[in-house]
Amino acid sequence: MEAPTSRGLWLSLKANNKILLGYIHGLFGIKGWVKVFSYSRPRDQILTYKNWYLGANGERVFQLEQGRSHNESVLAKLVSVDNRDQAAALISQKIWVDEAELPALAADEYYWYQLVGLHVVDTNGNELGKIIRLLETGANDVMVLLDGHGVEHLVPYIMHQVIKEVNLVDHKMVVDWNVEF
Repeated sequence: MEAPTSRGLWLSLKANNKILLGYIHGLFGIKGWVKVFSYSRPRDQILTYKNWYLGANGERVFQLEQGRSHNESVLAKLVSVDNRDQAAALISQKIWVDEAELPALAADEYYWYQLVGLHVVDTNGNELGKIIRLLETGANDVMVLLDGHGVEHLVPYIMHQVIKEVNLVDHKMVVDWNVEF
């Protein structure tokens, strides 16, 4: 997986030990292939997971038979989905994978879903807000914080320079950043 700090996961939704990695957004051909919008980086990383859990919370399991990159999408063929009508029934279905199947990360790397919800404080202990989402900007990822007044603040996700500590157990992050109120 190639991603600077998020280690390949764009979105940050988790349900029942499953992580949302994309959704089915179209059909390709007549033999049951579907078009997939993947949140993983690189986009075709989603094809490394053999079990896909489809539905609002991943209620139905399908096995990936084949897949490949195609333009801005990923194409996938699921076992027992053999024609266009069967594939059409899967459009708009969310694609979840088992959290246990995610690759292990280095000590200072985190998946985005792990960061959403953390309380962020500055190096003086002042509460800055709660991480509500992350954005991919190109130069570096950006955390969106929501403060106690309902105002959003942007903080760059730069390990060691801006981010001084991440404590997943205590749901806390310490940053060296001044947020203007």
